[in-house]
Amino acid sequence: MIVFVVLASLDNVAIGLVPPLYGSIGRDLGVGEGRIALATTVMFLISAVAAIGWAYAGDRTDRKPVLIAGTLIWVLGTAWSGLAGSYPSFLLSQVLAAIGLGGVASVSFAVVSDLISPRRRGLVMSFWGLSQGVGTLAGTLVGGLLGSSDWRRPFLIVAVAGVVATVAYVLTYNVPRGDSQPELEGVEYDERIHRDDLPRILARRTNIWLILQGFTAQIAFGSLVWLPVLFRARAEDQGYSAATAVIVGSVFATLFQLGGALSILGGLVGDRLQRRTPRGRALVAAVGVLAAVPFYVVLFFVPFRIDVPDGGSTGAVIRAILRNVWTEPTVGLSLATAIFALALTSANSPNWFALIADVNPPEHRGTVYSLGNLVNGFGRAGGNAFIAVAFRGLSGAFPPPLNYAVGLAAFQLFFIPTGVMYWLAGRTVARDMADTHAALATYSAKADEVRPAPTP
Repeated sequence: MIVFVVLASLDNVAIGLVPPLYGSIGRDLGVGEGRIALATTVMFLISAVAAIGWAYAGDRTDRKPVLIAGTLIWVLGTAWSGLAGSYPSFLLSQVLAAIGLGGVASVSFAVVSDLISPRRRGLVMSFWGLSQGVGTLAGTLVGGLLGSSDWRRPFLIVAVAGVVATVAYVLTYNVPRGDSQPELEGVEYDERIHRDDLPRILARRTNIWLILQGFTAQIAFGSLVWLPVLFRARAEDQGYSAATAVIVGSVFATLFQLGGALSILGGLVGDRLQRRTPRGRALVAAVGVLAAVPFYVVLFFVPFRIDVPDGGSTGAVIRAILRNVWTEPTVGLSLATAIFALALTSANSPNWFALIADVNPPEHRGTVYSLGNLVNGFGRAGGNAFIAVAFRGLSGAFPPPLNYAVGLAAFQLFFIPTGVMYWLAGRTVARDMADTHAALATYSAKADEVRPAPTP
């Protein structure tokens, strides 16, 4: 499990390396920041599409070599990115890395779901999902710190770390498909996905809601990448210089992400309620995303005053912000509201992972996850793009920072259809789980019938 958490973290570190280095990479390769940002957008889309092919291959064949191949491909692409001497070379290297990255999450999800029993799926999936978020933040940090003087260095270091993690994975236990499923205890499960299984996957109505909810959820989540801009604009509105305002926005946005660590609580609550009713995980996710909406609205509109040294060093500004959390009530209220809102929405992730494993047999889980991840990718890209248009449209009626607050608040309303779809999933999950468990029990019974009697 530790190896899979590290792998999930590292592939997200690789994804997060480029954004803080847009300027440095662009200047060295002789192109604008927009061209480098385009490479990141292409990377996200290719990764989401490639994940479907990787997931199908993992559900069809032995997953260990598939996962090793995907990891080595993104390692090669990341190393190539650090050695690229021109923009076309850098773009191709990012495409290669994206193809490999698409395989890591989808295939490792299927393997992790076979490592843990249904009683603890929410808890363990919260750690696995949290590792991806931590990896993205770590990638931003590694890119900014190690790449401040040489943008190529972080790519090469992360590539070496990927090789080490791959070696560790080669030496780990090859988890059999369905290993933790109670119905398959003592049975060698040899089922594989087939090309005509897609209708069976979509016939489980719960799968449809689990896949579609990601589109609206990720529109809302995608808009939250603009949080640094909102708090930067608030600092500028209070008279701080642009350089200090950028630091203020980045630090506040980072602090607010701490609520995501509480996804562990969402996984625990989901596990506990699931033992009482098959709807447990779906209800926890639905209540979480719906209850978070008013807290996000309060966060965007609550006034707060900060007291930091304008023009001071980065360290001095950060220390002043942390001191403001305790000395300035409005800053403390904003931080508490943000952490609580993110804690509520973070209940979505572990329960979504666990629900996919609950209602699908082992040979379908990677493919269903990849379909959901594809929809998530389009939702996140749409949220990030459309909210920029909304900000510009609102700027005529609401001056900054009010236009950012109004736009962000409006985009959180996309959590409402997400909550509704989780509620709809809760209406069908009991039937789909029962059908899946019955099919696995039937397979186990047939395997017992053909198993040779033990020799006296």
